[in-house]
Amino acid sequence: MDITIDVGEYKLNIRTSAIIIHDGKVLLHKNKNDNHYALLGGRIGIGEDSETAAKREVMEELGKEIEITGNVATVENFFEMKGSKYHEILFAHRAEFKKDEDKKITHTLKNIEGKDHLQYEWIDIDKLDDYKVLPEAMKSILKENKFPVHKINNDMI
Repeated sequence: MDITIDVGEYKLNIRTSAIIIHDGKVLLHKNKNDNHYALLGGRIGIGEDSETAAKREVMEELGKEIEITGNVATVENFFEMKGSKYHEILFAHRAEFKKDEDKKITHTLKNIEGKDHLQYEWIDIDKLDDYKVLPEAMKSILKENKFPVHKINNDMI
């Protein structure tokens, strides 16, 4: 069971992400029906740690094994989506594909769960300002390249 809890007028989300960077590009997730990009990953399950959850999410979405190579950031993220207010805690981990052949991938990847509206694109870190990336705080974290950090991203104000 994913850690999403209704607390008063908010939803509390506990999420994880895997940040995979190659040749100055970061692999981001895009829903073709939305106007923004996001980090690979998803909600952490109850009793599951954030690193294990990141590995599981990438395996479920891409069918690829990753290894966690470091901590990038913890982001306290406040936002509103589809009429709901969210208080989200995001654990962002640096990761790499395990297989050498996967480390050479430069093309857009498709979701293997049958979710054709999802794709995974390599975006040049130097051009992140040209894209809407959520949470917004991740742009500066990735561009500054100084890890680990703790950020508060408040899109509610």
